[in-house]
Formats: sequence, C-alpha cells, structure tokens
Amino acid sequence: MSHIAFLLVPGLHLLDLAGPAQVFSTACGLGHPYTLGYIAEQPLVPTAQGVPLVARLDWPELGPEDLIVVPGWRALTLAGGPAIGAASLQALRDHHARGGTVASVCAGAEALGRAGLLDGRRCTTHHDLQDELARRHPRATVVRDVLYTADDRVVTSAGIASGIDLALHLIAIRHGPAVAARVARDMVVYARRNGHEPQASAMLRYRSHLDDTVHHAQDLLDARFDQPLPLSALAATVGVSERTLTRLFTRATGGLTPLRYQQTLRLERAEHLISHGATVGAAARAVGFEDPRMLRRLRAREQV
Repeated sequence: MSHIAFLLVPGLHLLDLAGPAQVFSTACGLGHPYTLGYIAEQPLVPTAQGVPLVARLDWPELGPEDLIVVPGWRALTLAGGPAIGAASLQALRDHHARGGTVASVCAGAEALGRAGLLDGRRCTTHHDLQDELARRHPRATVVRDVLYTADDRVVTSAGIASGIDLALHLIAIRHGPAVAARVARDMVVYARRNGHEPQASAMLRYRSHLDDTVHHAQDLLDARFDQPLPLSALAATVGVSERTLTRLFTRATGGLTPLRYQQTLRLERAEHLISHGATVGAAARAVGFEDPRMLRRLRAREQV
C-alpha cells in the first residue's frame, strides 16, 4: 500500500487538493490500495474558498513508493505566500533523498523551491507565477505552456485542474496507461494533450480524440502493451480491416501507427524502470522486448 501525503498550507485552493486526491481515491476503488493523509503545521487549515480543513500534525512513515503532494494557494506573488516551516521543508527533502516522489500543484512549486528540490531540474507552475518562480529559483529550469513536468521524482503542474493531469500521469507510470484511462473515464475527465513534452504520458498525449474504434484499439494496447499483439489480431478485435485501423489510428493520434503507439507505451514504462535502478536489459524484458537493442534504438531516437 502506498501513502499519498498532502502538505496543506493556509489559503490553499480546494481543487488543487481535491483533484489529485480524487484521482488516487478512484484508483483505490479500482483495486490499487492507497492511503491518503493530510498534514499541516496547524490542526485547522483555512482555504481560499472558505472551507476549513482538518489536518494531522505528524508525518506518517514514508518510503520510496510513497508520494508527497503540495497543493497551491492563493497569493498575488510567491514571495507573499504563506510561511512554510523548516520542519515541513526538511520533510520534503528527506522524502526525496530516500527515493520518494514529491509533487506540487500551482504555487505549491514554491514549497519545493524553498526545499531546494527545483535546483537543476525542470519545473512549471501557474502561468501568472512562472516569471517569479524563475527569478526566485534561478537554478531551476521553468518550463512554460505545459500542464506538468517530471524530473528525477520531482513533479510539478501548472495549476488548478492540471493537478488532475499530474495525478493521472503518476497513475499511468505506476500502474500502466490502461488504469489511468479507466480512472479518467470514471472521473469523466477529458484527457488533454501536454504540447510536445516527452514527459507527458502516452495516455494523455494520444487520447484527445473522439474515435471510438481507435479508443477500443488503444484500450487493448494499453492493457497488453508488453505482449505481442499483431495488427491483424488487433484489427479483427475492433472489427475493421488492418488498412482501415492503421488509417484511423494514424489520423486520431496525429501520426502514430498502432505499432508505434505500443512502442511508445513500452518506452515510457522502460524509462520509469531504468530511473528506479533497472538495467536496460531488465527493463527491455519487463516491457516485452525480446532484444534490448530495440529499446536502446528507441531511446536513442527519442533523444535526437
């Protein structure tokens, strides 16, 4: 079971908190056990929308598979935002140092910056705050016009509803794109693109279309991306010819064939395994490549 710990600060936006919390709660209802906890420096936390929240004062014991999320808050400037105590910032640093993931929504990126976790990493925040974030944390690389970024277990999102996209990305990485797509459907969330950023999950990049046939094919590929799935079998299952499926798939995804989509899913999962210590060979086998040279070629192609 994984813990999702939300660090609550005074003046936080409810949707910054509720969006990601709903994603992980929905995943839990689908059989992926999560424990959600809410930690603050005071027992009663006021929100920007006027609803007070009750929080615990002590941190649970967290391990590498656990996640800390810092929702954003209402403030005209990051400098004018709420104070965050040294103990909370140290908790963020310690969790990341132990191999855990930290994430922020909107202005919550400022908390990660104060903890030193944005230094040398790509990050983002709400478009109204990006310039100030870059000035306050000059060693960070602030990426504009994206929904979220992920860099060395530091995940940041642009704000408000993009916290849902961030959480869906983490679900896709942890449990596969099929689970993330199921969570999105249960939440009646329209999967949005994230520009051309490579850190966006394939589910979010290539699901922003309305073709039911292609969605059906993607459901199959999402669930069985690590298994052989010939085009002929895929086309027969969705009830069209191979040529028709390829044409529909390419049009709906902006140029991907079913094979390239499957390779994208495999590459995304392999990169996650490698970032957590797996060798290229072990990652290649885990995602369904018989020869690790194919994974090496795909990784090289993405880096060009």
